[in-house]
Amino acid sequence: MALLTFTERGIYCPQADVYLDPWRPVKRALISHGHSDHARWGHQFYLSTHRTKAIMLHRLGDINAEGIGFGESKTINGVKFSFHPAGHIIGSAQIRCEYKGEVWCFTGDYKLQNDGISEPYELVKCHSFITETTFGLPIYRWRPQTEVMDEINDWWRENAAQGKTTLLTGYSLGKAQRIIANLDTNIGKIYTHGAIANMNEVLKEEGVDLPETIQVTKEIDKKDYPGNLVIAPPGAINGPWSKKFKDASTGIASGWMALRGARRRRAVDRGFVLSDHCDWAALNTAIEATGCENVFVTHGYTAVFSKWLREKGYNAHVVSTEYEGESSEIGEGTEKAKEDI
Repeated sequence: MALLTFTERGIYCPQADVYLDPWRPVKRALISHGHSDHARWGHQFYLSTHRTKAIMLHRLGDINAEGIGFGESKTINGVKFSFHPAGHIIGSAQIRCEYKGEVWCFTGDYKLQNDGISEPYELVKCHSFITETTFGLPIYRWRPQTEVMDEINDWWRENAAQGKTTLLTGYSLGKAQRIIANLDTNIGKIYTHGAIANMNEVLKEEGVDLPETIQVTKEIDKKDYPGNLVIAPPGAINGPWSKKFKDASTGIASGWMALRGARRRRAVDRGFVLSDHCDWAALNTAIEATGCENVFVTHGYTAVFSKWLREKGYNAHVVSTEYEGESSEIGEGTEKAKEDI
């Protein structure tokens, strides 16, 4: 019997009778991070890192949750579980599972690039490695974060000089905090959508250091926004909420901006290639460094990447899950990438 198996409820450890990031309600769930496709409502018990616990309590309400520190272990019916930084977002973890000398590592979502605000990725040696492939094609190669943030700050500075509002989108958990932490606050004020403002408060209570931001409210005079920057979730940019920002220059920060025509199809002025997932090179680096023999590919470009791994000599398999990665543009991204290969 395998240490971990893939079931209709989620990734299951029969020996310990626990699930990892299950997508159906279960008795005991170990959670890698706070994004909604990995941390879902309805489980009887949750175990995660302390910061992810705080995020889940904010997002899911009154749940039965326990926090664990990075590197700490918990043994359940002989299986030793430990949580190690995944580098994806604040609080995100890889879950290491060990039983009778056999070691598996479930990454959840992860990235090797240190963004300066998430706990940096930590290598976990293992026999079997469960990985995402959200950006598992050679066309996806990320530039250094400093270069991308310089572009964002320069864009904001140009807009401010022209008296325009700068409206940039990023997920309310992860991308938004990463951007905020690296903005040049000398340019102007940073305003945030309510969902981002609320998440910032949760993270600040957990000791995350973030620059001062102002929540967008009805009470704020519309004349206050020009020259300043507003950060909102992707879904807000073309909706009624964004209509209050007159003469705004709009932008998206996403890995999908690496695709030709992505900015035009999203009807925005600027696209910045910034992702909280591994690019092609990082996926290959991570897998090789683990020393694993078996690789299980969960979401993204699963067929292409698993074929590539088998050609390199790995025992690679595609497994069906309900994880979404950067879901807001994944359909568009997948199809367009096929044209660009």
